Amino acid sequence: MDWDKLRVFHAVALAGSFTHAGEDLNLSQSAVSRQISALEAELGVQLFHRHARGLEPTEHGDLLYQSAHEVFEKLAAVRARLMDSKNDPSGDLRITTTVGLGSTWLTPRTHDFLRLYPDIRLSIICDDRELDLGMREADVAIRITEPRQPDLIKKRLFTVHSHIYASPDYLKKNGTPQSIDDLDDCPLIAYGDHAPTTLRNVNWPRTVGVKPHGRPRDTILQVNNIYGLLLAIESGLGIGSLPDYMITPDRPLQRILPDVVGPTTDAYFVYPEELRNTKRIGVFRDFLEDQVRQWRF
Repeated sequence: MDWDKLRVFHAVALAGSFTHAGEDLNLSQSAVSRQISALEAELGVQLFHRHARGLEPTEHGDLLYQSAHEVFEKLAAVRARLMDSKNDPSGDLRITTTVGLGSTWLTPRTHDFLRLYPDIRLSIICDDRELDLGMREADVAIRITEPRQPDLIKKRLFTVHSHIYASPDYLKKNGTPQSIDDLDDCPLIAYGDHAPTTLRNVNWPRTVGVKPHGRPRDTILQVNNIYGLLLAIESGLGIGSLPDYMITPDRPLQRILPDVVGPTTDAYFVYPEELRNTKRIGVFRDFLEDQVRQWRF
């Protein structure tokens, strides 16, 4: 099979459309379509079902994609090892983590990392879903649930604590709650009823101190994004739970009922076994550990 056609096929299967694959490959939509049609003619099989929502691999297409994906992943691993043969760490490093951790804790620290390692190109994927490192959806992850896959290496970074926070403006206008019972009369801002598993018990202020089988406290607003929750609390609309790592000096939110602590979980740095000796991953791991040691939380 022609290598260029296979490369285009792989991009189309990932993107789900000729247009998006063309953007990734810097090719026109028509050029991508021609390459796929030529590959189908060469193989004598249809590779994609074409419908209004986009493209979906046929049975033959899915078989080819699985094989092609393995080839590209092996080539990516070889490329990484070749890049690591240089003296200085370099190359692409794709990091996946949660929206809250990535947007408020990790991203502001990348300036110092890239100053130390200018030949590394970082990509941070903020997603509350856990991307599949085995399928190379990302190279490494910072997760707030302990990984259980045997082929992943994990390093505990820190423990995530959560408290209830409010803005100074809110407290000035409404006063500071003095007990858990006071929460019954406060406008609560919560994540919502369908929080991902990575954000376990994120809505604990609705039930803390409530009698067994009692009705959860009502909310004034639900936001299905932890960063949106932060902004809503900052606006003075109400109070809500936030992980302590989201509170920074430029964000003067006040912890209320400080003795009332939400569920805790550990944050882990995770990467596949096959990347154990990759220099850019090693220096990033060391950088994170140094940041945690310096971080007051």
